[in-house]
Amino acid sequence: MGQIQSFEELISFLLRRKLVIVAVTVLGILAAAVFAKTRPDAYEAAAVIQVEMPAITGAPGQPTTSGAAQVLQSIEQRLTTRENLAAVIERHGLFADAPALSQDEKMALLRGSISFQGIDSAAGQAYGQPRLLSAIVISARMGDGELAARVANDFAQGVLDQSASGQRDKAAQNVEFFTEEEARIWAQLSALEAEIAAYKNDNAAALPTQGEAMRDEISALDTDLRRIDQERVAAERDAAAVRARETLRETDRRQLDDITARIEVLDAQRATSEGRRAELMRLLAATPEVERVLSGYTRQLTQLQDRYEVVTRRLSEAETELRLADRQQTERFTLLDRAITPEYPVGNSGKKLVMAGAVGSVLAGLALAFLLELMNPVVRTATQMERQLDLRPVISIPEVTPQKPRRGGRDLLRLIDDPTRPLMGLPRYAVVAAAATLMLVAAAAIVA
Repeated sequence: MGQIQSFEELISFLLRRKLVIVAVTVLGILAAAVFAKTRPDAYEAAAVIQVEMPAITGAPGQPTTSGAAQVLQSIEQRLTTRENLAAVIERHGLFADAPALSQDEKMALLRGSISFQGIDSAAGQAYGQPRLLSAIVISARMGDGELAARVANDFAQGVLDQSASGQRDKAAQNVEFFTEEEARIWAQLSALEAEIAAYKNDNAAALPTQGEAMRDEISALDTDLRRIDQERVAAERDAAAVRARETLRETDRRQLDDITARIEVLDAQRATSEGRRAELMRLLAATPEVERVLSGYTRQLTQLQDRYEVVTRRLSEAETELRLADRQQTERFTLLDRAITPEYPVGNSGKKLVMAGAVGSVLAGLALAFLLELMNPVVRTATQMERQLDLRPVISIPEVTPQKPRRGGRDLLRLIDDPTRPLMGLPRYAVVAAAATLMLVAAAAIVA
């Protein structure tokens, strides 16, 4: 605080700078009074829209509302578009007294004067469900009360129109989308099933279901091959025994021919069995690849079937929602209270502005006086001298102001700092303070 470190020094400072403080205070009060008087009044009108819950609730676990907060946000965005704001300005003749404003500036002023406020439902919000609203308040602030009411009702009607048409359009779009999605997924399912059938036909012998049968057949072929080999060895032994005879009779030759024919038959049977066995081994080796491809087809088919079930269920819900919207049994907005012309302006009154200006002016005067005091740091008392210089003065001579000579009978009208005189002898700062108070009361009366 510099030179002000006690209550006496504070009083001395205020008395010393009283003229600056009073002058700034008076000027601030006058400026606040002029501003409050010239400030245009603002009127605010509000329309209330009630949010009615659906007449028919959904299935257990399903939310009973599409979320009035989301609907309100969407409607607010549509109503505050440039096209709609321009239509409102033209329809109500807004800002006709301000031709200097551009169209963008008018739209910005209108957008700032409109507010959409949602009132939460007393039922609360369950976990995982959208925000529930019980009412919507649409406010409009204009310089004219009747104009504010018209604008608020206009936007309220826009909310009602947008909500009614918006819910049905949304339901119709959902039905159209899910119908197209159902047809698309069904076509994919049909094409995939046809592809699976063609692949199975092309690889019917190597299907995984034929693996056990092919293994059994290979085992039987192995048994036949062993039997053929045994029979052929026996036939060759018989032929060798016949050829070992010294003299071959006619019967021996016929027997040798039969044995040779039998060996040829056994060789033919062996070749056939080996060919069949090789074919079965090839098919059995190709079975894992066929099984892998079929598993991929099965996964794709399962995914498509799951998507088809989801889309079918959503399509059914969308169709139900569309029917409810047609019957107006979904969440509805109804106009509960129309906006009426306000009788009094809103915002800070003129008296409050003058009082605030007076307080600010006093603070500004104190700040200016303190700044002047800092710019002129003078040691004025013995206490300050002892505190600043660490020297105790021996003698303290007070400031002596010479009196001016009297001027006849006008001495009674001169204000002097003499408390012994009842009225005209009041201190100057008291008279100035009384004058400032009277000016504050006059300013408040002017504003009122």
